[in-house]
Amino acid sequence: MSVVSRRSGFAPTRLPSRFDCRLVGILEQATRIFCEKGYERATMRDLSRACGMSLAGLYYYFDSKERLLYLIEKELFEEVMELLTQTLQGATDPEERVRLFIDNHVGFFLARRKAMKVLAHEDDTLSGEMGSEIQAIKRSYYGNCLHLLEDLKRSKKLQFTSRSAAMSLFGMMNWLHTWYNPNLDAAPALLAKEISEIFLRGVYAQNGASQP
Repeated sequence: MSVVSRRSGFAPTRLPSRFDCRLVGILEQATRIFCEKGYERATMRDLSRACGMSLAGLYYYFDSKERLLYLIEKELFEEVMELLTQTLQGATDPEERVRLFIDNHVGFFLARRKAMKVLAHEDDTLSGEMGSEIQAIKRSYYGNCLHLLEDLKRSKKLQFTSRSAAMSLFGMMNWLHTWYNPNLDAAPALLAKEISEIFLRGVYAQNGASQP
């Protein structure tokens, strides 16, 4: 079970232990620092200052900033996948399930725009076992999207390359942090609906079909 919840960037979903509470605060501050300075420029001293703790104290919990980045990515991807599973429960129509995937992704990451920026800019930073584990989680999430598109293709008898469609969809969603302005743009739920319409109309139009 992830220690984070949808209510904020990092918040306990169960009765928190003292370590959970400290972890939540450290991950929030690490996300902010990585977002503002970039992973390479950020130092453990920057992170310790942001967390209001000594450098030795931070090293007591984490042996490197790579471990912090790993935990940020792991927590976020595990939570968005858990929420997706809950969101899709009871939904059987393939088109509705694609729409729900988009709504879940857009709503989740727009609530965590700093974390979204970190994920986008530090996509291949992690190495070794931590990097392999995060890549496996990302492949699983991508696989969820691919399966939903495959179901849509079969149910509507459409012809398109599922991988190309999935990559195009992620391309529409994953850079929202660079331009989204809540004072100018639609609320996340409406924005997700608009992205769904653009994406699905394109898929149907390619096959000479009209969107239901």
